[in-house]
Amino acid sequence: MWRSAVDRVSILASLRLICPASDEVWGGTMARWAMRTGTAIGLLIVAVPAFGQDRGITYTHYGTPGLLEMPTALSAMDGELAATLSLMDGQQRTALTFQITPRLSGTFRISGTKDYSYPGDPAFDGIFIDRGFDLRYQILDESARLPALAIGLQDFLGSGHSGAEYIVATKAVSDSIRVTAGLGWGRLGSNNGFSNPFGILGDSFDTRSPSTSAMEPEEMFQGDAALFGGVEWAFADNWTIKAEYSSDAYVREADLGLITIDSPLNFGLTWEPLDGVQVGASYLYGNTFGLTATILMNPNDRPMDGGFDSAPVPVSVRPADLRAMTSWNRSALPDEALAAGLAQAMASEGLILSGIEVTDTTARLRYTNTRYRSEAQAMGRLARMLTQGLPPSIELITLEPMKSGIPVSAVTLRRSDLEALETSAGGSEAMFDRARFADAGSSAGLLSVAPAEGPFSWSLGPYLGLVFGPEDDDGLALNGGVEVTASYAFSPNFILGGAVRQQLFNTSDTAPFVPDNDVPGVHPVRRNAPLYALEGTTTIPTLTLAHFARPGPNLYSRVTAGLLEPMYGGVSTELLFKPVDSAWGFGAEVNYVQQRDFDQQFTFRDYDVVTGHGSLYYDFDSGFYAQLDVGRYLAGDWGATMTLDRTFENGWRVGASATVTEVSFDSGMSEGVDYGIRVTIPVDFVLGRPSQRGLSTTLGAPTRDDGQRLDVDGRLFDTVRNGHLSDLEDGWGRFWR
Repeated sequence: MWRSAVDRVSILASLRLICPASDEVWGGTMARWAMRTGTAIGLLIVAVPAFGQDRGITYTHYGTPGLLEMPTALSAMDGELAATLSLMDGQQRTALTFQITPRLSGTFRISGTKDYSYPGDPAFDGIFIDRGFDLRYQILDESARLPALAIGLQDFLGSGHSGAEYIVATKAVSDSIRVTAGLGWGRLGSNNGFSNPFGILGDSFDTRSPSTSAMEPEEMFQGDAALFGGVEWAFADNWTIKAEYSSDAYVREADLGLITIDSPLNFGLTWEPLDGVQVGASYLYGNTFGLTATILMNPNDRPMDGGFDSAPVPVSVRPADLRAMTSWNRSALPDEALAAGLAQAMASEGLILSGIEVTDTTARLRYTNTRYRSEAQAMGRLARMLTQGLPPSIELITLEPMKSGIPVSAVTLRRSDLEALETSAGGSEAMFDRARFADAGSSAGLLSVAPAEGPFSWSLGPYLGLVFGPEDDDGLALNGGVEVTASYAFSPNFILGGAVRQQLFNTSDTAPFVPDNDVPGVHPVRRNAPLYALEGTTTIPTLTLAHFARPGPNLYSRVTAGLLEPMYGGVSTELLFKPVDSAWGFGAEVNYVQQRDFDQQFTFRDYDVVTGHGSLYYDFDSGFYAQLDVGRYLAGDWGATMTLDRTFENGWRVGASATVTEVSFDSGMSEGVDYGIRVTIPVDFVLGRPSQRGLSTTLGAPTRDDGQRLDVDGRLFDTVRNGHLSDLEDGWGRFWR
């Protein structure tokens, strides 16, 4: 079963999702719209299995833990992901909720409302597509006397169409019954509202702007407030009845005649046919039926108890007399013969030896790990192998992992520690405490070892592309075919690589015309993606010459030239300062690129731009990485992007980003903040066998032009981080595996 699931997703390796940023034409049926906007969530659902969760935590039509539409104060298990699809008359929502920490959760949501329009504003005719982002923090855990208490912001980025704030409390009154009561503002303060209780703090809390534009921070918790609440009854292990009193009057939709509110009471039933699968039916507003489906998954849970890794070689323990030796006979075992034997043995573990330096008591090896996602696991296997193959007098072993041909760290181990700790309780922690971590040494003194494999490699496989049309297009463009990738390594850090694609199908035979000046001063740098999918049948998506280097201690560099991505070609340069044991990193990137023609071959359009960013990286030492990029984007706009990633020990990666530029606010082309979610699932998590591959899905990358960066492979921070102290520490539990 697991193999088939991964096989279905493996063809998505080159997928890039471009979700709509504004309205679209209805196109006939709600089912068609549900398929379009649910595709990205569906890719994630088929990629991984569902896993269990705490009983009674169910998800709303907004994709958040709650009742039917109203939130509760409950938090899911740490790290849990919930993908929800909600359907009701004239509305559809898809959402991904991530429990970022045990108390903090975030929700990314794409909503579609049929025939949503404002008089005199035809831009909203057809379907109103709205992206929303929520945050919720649980202030108090439930206790014997006190309820759980949470505070939340709903749709506080983007259009503000569903913007609201709330404070909510939830308490179990028996093993099967739980009650919720809350106070809401914004949309959640629109039904039977009353004067804001925060008005005692100042008159500014009494009023709230009725504008439909993005919510302003100074308006949060302002205006009328209203009460909401409900009850849940888990009358069986996998059945829950819910009833709620809603404080959302759906004022905008009711004014447009899209929704009639006959009653603020909503009722529903949730069924869990399998662990981690929820299906719900509801009766809303006194006249409307709704359906929800939620798939739950947790990176902290594996789909199987163990993996299929081959057993590592055991540590060879030296007798006391051999351990006391201070030299070894080089005439009987020359350095070249030692290196050749080690290289052959390492190749069986997917480790490529590039250089070795040995003395009577020390050994230094520079190598590339091509098999194991965790660099710590590769180190552990190599270290045990070296106890079998190194002369007995060698006590200190220094391992220098390489990424893109550059050494990224030096980890020094004592051979006697390996002998003593392999089978001892707490051996992994003790081995980490005794290891020394430093910057990699120079190449001086290393005996170069030629790789067993040749410099040329290639692969053949399918690809699938998915493109949503821009604002006035109703079609979902799917295209796919076969792709050949190849690379030639002039040296480990100097690589020529590229790909050729042959499109075999395309679901759309037309693409909308995107004028170059529809937004003054902003060239279409991404919104014309459908034209690339339409005209590119035999394409060269990438063809680059890349050089990686270490110009100084803790310093890394990259120069990439050629066809950098399907839409742009040119030169990309990057410099990164990142000490091995530091939480901080600093980088700078400068690119000169020209827009490629739609056929994605060797001709270019009449648009070129210099882009670049200064980047600040920080490791919070808890699986969280933050990145701040400030600079110039592809449309020539200046701004900043903030990214926060959570990386799990087993390789899962969930991140969110938000971008603000001068164009975002000045041109009126879209909401002020562009944001999105990305999820990466390691293949070895699903298959249980070693692999460095990952399956990635991006949600919310819209067809807008402001805040768009060049998509170039090999950016340095992601290249080197796996060999630095923080990532090694996170994965050190696999050292003896």
